[in-house]
Amino acid sequence: MITSSHNPKIQAVRQLLARRKDRRQSASFVVEGVRLCEEALGSGWQPMEVFYSENISARGRALVEEQQKRGVDVEEVLPSVLASLSDTETSPGLLAMIAERELPLPPELDFVLVADALRDPGNLGTILRSAAAAGVQAAFLAPGTVDAFSPKVLRAGMGAQFRLPLRTLSWEQIVAICKQPARPLALFLAEAGQGVPLWQADLRQSLALVVGGEAEGASAEGRAAADQLLSIPMPGQSESLNAAVAAGILLFEVVRQRLT
Repeated sequence: MITSSHNPKIQAVRQLLARRKDRRQSASFVVEGVRLCEEALGSGWQPMEVFYSENISARGRALVEEQQKRGVDVEEVLPSVLASLSDTETSPGLLAMIAERELPLPPELDFVLVADALRDPGNLGTILRSAAAAGVQAAFLAPGTVDAFSPKVLRAGMGAQFRLPLRTLSWEQIVAICKQPARPLALFLAEAGQGVPLWQADLRQSLALVVGGEAEGASAEGRAAADQLLSIPMPGQSESLNAAVAAGILLFEVVRQRLT
């Protein structure tokens, strides 16, 4: 049993939880809680190590035992030590270090999300969750966007990262992918109070939907790349919507139009 927070394995987990640089260098990240661990493992993501404490649920214990049978390195940790790593009020008693993998892009893209300078972890995670539910084929993370595999984004995404192909790209790379001559995607940029009301736009065509950051909106590069601005009509007194709320409305308007 690991009883000290100074244990090298615990220190490694702490660094992965805290720093994007360490996640990139090790090509791994940490998932906390039974549900997210089940989502990751059920989607084919491989655990490198699993850590649990005695206060784990029966469901979590079954998951731990299954990983032990598969030969995964499993460590019991003193509850107080594991709780010191947790980003939640009450530790679920389970952490897994997961190896990164890159889900393949489909051969033909038709519906893409671009997160442009989204810095709020909760918003990005919620947007990815909505994108996965809406049938988005891939999400491109433009410069200035928070790491999709940080703890708060993972928690808000509820497993979307394990099913939705993600790419962290420059705007030059995003435009190159979206504007392939064989099947170009129209770049629609969500902009409060400007552009075509989304109900009037043709969203049945192959497209990439660009959602900008919470405070300043889309970047200059995102605006320059956009083919058309989209707005959400707001008859009330609000100037703008939360980025995740706006993205959900826009994504499911695409779904609505394509189903009717």
